[in-house]
Amino acid sequence: MLTIAAFIVALGVLIAVHEYGHYRVAVACGVKVLRFSVGFGRPLLRWQRQGSPTEFVIGAFPLGGYVRMLDEREAPVAAEDRHLAFNTQPLRARAAIVAAGPMANLLLAVLLYATVNWSGVDEPKAVLASPVAGSIAQQAGLHGGELVLGAALGEGDFEPVRSFEDLRWTLTRGALDGESVRLQFQPQRGSAQRELVLPLNKLEVREADAHLFRRIGIVGPWTRPVLGELVAGGAAERAGLRAGDLVLRVGSGDVVDGSQLRELIRASGRGGQPQALAWRVERDGRQLDLLVQADVVQEASGSVGRIGAYVGAAPEMVNVRYGAAEGLWKGAERTWEVSVLTLRMLGRMVIGEASVKNLSGPLTIADYAGRSASMGLTQYLAFLALISVSLGVLNLLPLPVLDGGHLMYYLWEALTGRSVSDAWMERLQRGGVAVLLLMMSIALFNDLTRLFG
Repeated sequence: MLTIAAFIVALGVLIAVHEYGHYRVAVACGVKVLRFSVGFGRPLLRWQRQGSPTEFVIGAFPLGGYVRMLDEREAPVAAEDRHLAFNTQPLRARAAIVAAGPMANLLLAVLLYATVNWSGVDEPKAVLASPVAGSIAQQAGLHGGELVLGAALGEGDFEPVRSFEDLRWTLTRGALDGESVRLQFQPQRGSAQRELVLPLNKLEVREADAHLFRRIGIVGPWTRPVLGELVAGGAAERAGLRAGDLVLRVGSGDVVDGSQLRELIRASGRGGQPQALAWRVERDGRQLDLLVQADVVQEASGSVGRIGAYVGAAPEMVNVRYGAAEGLWKGAERTWEVSVLTLRMLGRMVIGEASVKNLSGPLTIADYAGRSASMGLTQYLAFLALISVSLGVLNLLPLPVLDGGHLMYYLWEALTGRSVSDAWMERLQRGGVAVLLLMMSIALFNDLTRLFG
């Protein structure tokens, strides 16, 4: 129920803001707006302010909206109202009205990110877990327990890293942009600061998924190797382990954090034959030796071990909060970065350098909406900001059925002094619809694969 409600609210807000951008600029340019609709289909609610020509509507089908303006191309217009029609407006006014929808979404994203920055959010501290064996992070010399203080893309300036999420975002950008990432860190608390380079430019990245971070080697923040809740009848319970046990050793090696312990458990089931390993745990101040044999389960990557227990304590958290001006600037900065990253990924998908699996549709969006809403208001606002950026960028693409397509027509008109012919308009519209339907089909297929694959 929360997922459905969060999804409907998200769609309603983002579509209303988009259409309000069109509406507000159209009114400012002197265009008569006949209807402002959030949603399609049978109207569930409609109203009209006294003295206003605009009917406001909420439709039954929430995936979209529209602003209907007086236009001679759609219906006859009285001579006395011709100056109020959209098609009679100068080119700059028509372009401004069309661009106002996507720009409203991008402005909303800035304000949402800024709100998150101002209110503050608890995020894991940027203390690194043990890197994945053989990964870029391990080869670069990271061991786990390092506190990351700053990060830089390529030869750029170092930016402060205030949380693990800051670091994850920088790593994502570096991997997708094919740039190395430089880190400033303390190997141990209170020790001298050091620097190293993660050569992420050597990665051939097609998808931004969990496997990407395993290749980088930084999959999560540092956590104590403590066992949490156990599954009844699972391997951990059968071996005599208990919630709260601090794992000191597995086999012949010491365990330093929860991430390393999870990797050791997974590795014990590879090959399909479970390995019984000697564990040393600390319980109530006493050290105990237990023999643990993990259950073997099959994943996409092969067979792995599972013990039926939550592994690793909660990471150390830090509250990330910004002042008024800095929070707004950071909101604009994040909106710009996400927009550029989105365009680059779309471009790479077009030329085949990135997988179309990166496209997401309404099912994935609904799933993430419910998850973020369950995590709290700030997480939900950050989710809304991300989707608002995506909606703004998508609508600026030069596809004839989108706002960007209309802007493309106006660019042609500005360069040639004449509008696109009706014949070419029809051909381009058909092509645009075909491309959009293809994108929607791929996104829906990806959704179904993620949820049921």
